[in-house]
Amino acid sequence: MNNLKTTFAGLTLKNPIIISSSGLTNSADKNKNLAEAGAGAIVLKSLFEEQIMMEAEQMKSSEYTEGNEYIAEYIRAHKLEEYLNLIRDSKKLCDIPVIASINCYTDAEWVEFAKQIEQAGADALEINILAVQTDKDYKYGSFEQRHIDILRHIKKVSNIPVIMKLGANLTNPIALIDQLYANGAGAVVLFNRFYQPDIDIDKMSFVPSHIFSNEADLATPLRWVAIASSLVDKLDYAVSGGAHTPQAVIKSILAGATAVEMCSAIYENTAAYIAELNKFIADWMDKNGYDSVEQFKGKLNAKDIEGITMWERTQFLKYFSSKQ
Repeated sequence: MNNLKTTFAGLTLKNPIIISSSGLTNSADKNKNLAEAGAGAIVLKSLFEEQIMMEAEQMKSSEYTEGNEYIAEYIRAHKLEEYLNLIRDSKKLCDIPVIASINCYTDAEWVEFAKQIEQAGADALEINILAVQTDKDYKYGSFEQRHIDILRHIKKVSNIPVIMKLGANLTNPIALIDQLYANGAGAVVLFNRFYQPDIDIDKMSFVPSHIFSNEADLATPLRWVAIASSLVDKLDYAVSGGAHTPQAVIKSILAGATAVEMCSAIYENTAAYIAELNKFIADWMDKNGYDSVEQFKGKLNAKDIEGITMWERTQFLKYFSSKQ
């Protein structure tokens, strides 16, 4: 088999397949199975700031206000200890990089959990800052600045690589990525997947929309990785969202990614699918004369005029004229 090794945020991966943060990675035993199935790395199920805050709020009592702070601190400490144990146990059972994950939306004191996450043995830390900006008095650029502030805060307390997983609701991801690189980010993942609500018109209630991604979702991260990797080329990128096939993994690397985060495809096909992905990629490399992932990484990104014309095009023009 060809050399499928790649690098991501300073980590060496035996192949580009990263299992993204999800229910697939919420136990050490599951993570062991994913490692044995051939994954290059795993991102642990996220520690959610929002969940911790909601649980603390639900347990507050209007009668015992002096105890509310204690309750909130207890819940926070309990959730963190559970998460630290997940890191420790996964590291004992897995021979691949174990990446911790924090899902947050404020630059709060709890971000200092990053130090304890490093001490527990995590190889890197992925930060998800996912929020919809709806305040009518919103100050332009404040959401982007929040990413930078949280990254700076974490870099002050932790020495492991920090990976920033961005949402797609940004005006100019490139400008933000450039600032994240300048402030010490080791890699960027494009993009985080929003929870999508739907409406049941018979029950007149909210219901979840599609849980899993689909292959059409790949187009957006593919475009932005291709552009970002040509303009901010000193850090690593991973594609996330819509990568369901080995062809999608190859496309992502051609666009400039060094790795691909996968979730839905593994849910739908089980961990056994990882071996199929790696075999297809190796066979494709052999057929096209590539001895390493590095040799074809970014070959079709936006580094030249043809790439810029294609990836930055926003109108149909001649490329889809037959469909008009």
